[in-house]
Amino acid sequence: MVEITLLHSQLVKERQRITDELADIKRARGENDQREGNPFGKREEDATEIFEFEKKLAIESQVSNNLAMIEHALKKYDAGTYGLCDNCGKPIEPARLEALPCASLCLSCKAKQKKNV
Repeated sequence: MVEITLLHSQLVKERQRITDELADIKRARGENDQREGNPFGKREEDATEIFEFEKKLAIESQVSNNLAMIEHALKKYDAGTYGLCDNCGKPIEPARLEALPCASLCLSCKAKQKKNV
C-alpha cells in the first residue's frame, strides 16, 4: 500500500533540492567567466562556449520541467486529488506512484499519450 504522506514528504524534499539546483544553474549561467583566449583558436573557443551554453540551457530547461511536475503533484495533494489520473480520474497504480511520485497519469493514459505524440 502506498503511503501518501510519505510520498508527499518526498516531493517536498525533492522540490527543495531541485529549487536549489536550479538556483545554482542560473547563478553559474549568470557568472561571466572572463578568460584570455588563444587568438589562433578563437573560432574553436567560440564554438565550444556556444555548445556549453546550449548544454546548460537544456539542463536548466529539464530541471525546470521537473520542478513544474513536482509543483503540480503538490497542488494535487493540497486539493485532495493526488494519486488520481489527470486524464481519466482513475487511481494511478501504487507502484507507479512509488517509482514516480510526481506522476499525473495512469499507465493506460500515459501509453495513449505516447502513441498520439
